Amino acid sequence: MSVKNVMKSTALAVLMLTAWQAQADYQCSVKPQDDIIITPQNVQVVGSSGNVQILPNGDVTRNGQAVTLNAVQRQKAVDYQNALRRDLPWIDQGAQQHLEKARVSLDNVIVQQLGSSSNVRNRLTTLNDQLKQQMNRIIEHRSDGLAFHHKAVDQVEQDGRQIVQQSMGGVLQDSLNEMGIKQATSGSNNPLQAIMGNLGGLQNSIQTEWNRQEQDFQNFGHDVCNRVTTLEQQRKDLLGSL
Repeated sequence: MSVKNVMKSTALAVLMLTAWQAQADYQCSVKPQDDIIITPQNVQVVGSSGNVQILPNGDVTRNGQAVTLNAVQRQKAVDYQNALRRDLPWIDQGAQQHLEKARVSLDNVIVQQLGSSSNVRNRLTTLNDQLKQQMNRIIEHRSDGLAFHHKAVDQVEQDGRQIVQQSMGGVLQDSLNEMGIKQATSGSNNPLQAIMGNLGGLQNSIQTEWNRQEQDFQNFGHDVCNRVTTLEQQRKDLLGSL
């Protein structure tokens, strides 16, 4: 097995930790173009249609001016803001849960293959924290609610990939060093061959774990896309009726 292939397998493993990118990587035809701020008092949608605020009872103001609504329009406003309050936290929590699930699963693989004292575990914990910080740039946690920043999506995807790539170098180096030390103390007649064999075992374990979780990540991306598509249609229906 070449070092290039080892790097490829390690990249696949680390990608398990980028569950936050599921909604970005999934080929969804809808891409929101508005910022959304959710507080207990109102939902605010800021973008090409101006600054629209919706109260829980359906009252709407647009660019600071109250909008007169009929019964149908008010119901659209109520339904849209209810959907935002439900779906944005669901997306955020789902990404966090998938990220943590992937970290735990990959940590178990590292413990089995490299041992509980492996520094790779520390690197993965650091990477996990960094990716959560990236997630917060898209769906920001505030003391009074959440804020979705649509312009952050592309930048976070790019920055996240760079963070993963930078982390991979350390993961690979630590793996090689720790396996080298293990083989040196074992008295193996051919330590290089033993190291490559161990890396092959690590690759297989990572591939097996990825295969087990890949469909779950795909399902999450599909669900996110469906919800985003529905939210965008509700926004267009509401604002188009005003």
